[in-house]
Amino acid sequence: MGKRATLFILFAVFIDTVGFGIIIPSLPRLIMDLTGEGLSEAARYGGWLLFWFAALQFLAAPVLGNLSDRFGRRPVLITSLAAFGLDYLIMGFAPTLAWLFVGRALAGVCGATFATASAYAADISTPATRAKSFGLIGAAWGAGFTLGPAIGGVLGDLSGARVPFFIAAGLALANSAYGFFVLPETLTAERRRSFSLKRANPFGALAQMRHFPLVIGLMAALVLYQIAHDANPSTWTYFTMTKFHWNETEVGLSMAFVGIVVVIAQAGLIGPVVARLGERRTIFAGLALYALGFLGFSFATRGWMVYFWIVPFCFGSIASPALKSVMSQTVPANSQGELQGALGSLQSLTAVGSPIIMTQLFGFFTSPRAPVYFPGASFFAAAVLALTCIVVCAYALRRAAQPPRTA
Repeated sequence: MGKRATLFILFAVFIDTVGFGIIIPSLPRLIMDLTGEGLSEAARYGGWLLFWFAALQFLAAPVLGNLSDRFGRRPVLITSLAAFGLDYLIMGFAPTLAWLFVGRALAGVCGATFATASAYAADISTPATRAKSFGLIGAAWGAGFTLGPAIGGVLGDLSGARVPFFIAAGLALANSAYGFFVLPETLTAERRRSFSLKRANPFGALAQMRHFPLVIGLMAALVLYQIAHDANPSTWTYFTMTKFHWNETEVGLSMAFVGIVVVIAQAGLIGPVVARLGERRTIFAGLALYALGFLGFSFATRGWMVYFWIVPFCFGSIASPALKSVMSQTVPANSQGELQGALGSLQSLTAVGSPIIMTQLFGFFTSPRAPVYFPGASFFAAAVLALTCIVVCAYALRRAAQPPRTA
């Protein structure tokens, strides 16, 4: 069961990410076609689309996490995949910009693929292998991100901005149907718990985590990490098209390279690094590399330099599975879905604000109003956040290691 379940969940994340990656290079052109605006304004609309999706994910993720603790991971995962398929269909057929928001609303309410997959991985792994399991999920994401943008960039150039959305819809719906017939359930009946509306909301789920002080401290660090992370998907296309005059194919290939290096880091590095350094030192090493990569992006003056800085940036992704592993080992088995839902809600909360902040930074510093032309402003801000995250992690881990005070 463990090996079969692991293979399916990795495949599900891979296919889902391929579908998501396919649409990224074509989304700016679709927005421009629907609005008649230029690239800078398209970046702003793109930021609002991410905001809308993330706001609904913030509300829905704890509900889905709690439902997966009550009814199992399988139905939640299959429903999420189907919702993304319908989202891509709606966006592909969208006659106006408003329909893009309708599609993103459906995906925001129902989509919890990554969080449910993480709970799934926690069910079938031991504390000693949990960081590696989370790393493999990250590797599946990276592999999907390798193929998705490359395919999407080529399709966008050859077939127009809408075709990639239909391909993505087909992949998501096929994956959902495949899961319906073969996906095994990993949460046994005796490990399930009752569903409670009091806990099935962002504030209730986070309130449950107050019983685990280390989790709360690392969640604060994860907020900073995620805000920094969202600078990349929200502005990468606009940044590279503006500063280096790349087309959809060049954007897709660069994102494919990101995926390749993430696969190497998540599948090949996380296990040996954690074994040598331990999870806590791995967190700090990853965050330092993350900050270095963002600084490199922000000051790159040639397109080839971006590829150089992608390496430390992607190697920095080892921090995320190490963080999640430390938190996962702190909570009981029947609350893994709740933890992942709370984490998903937090990540969505940061994604509510981060794309707006980052795309507005990009839009402002590439506009005539800017005191200095600086397309990499969002990446510079992300580097500062990653460095701050190191400080927060150090404080949380040191505080958790101290013995309780006595009167």
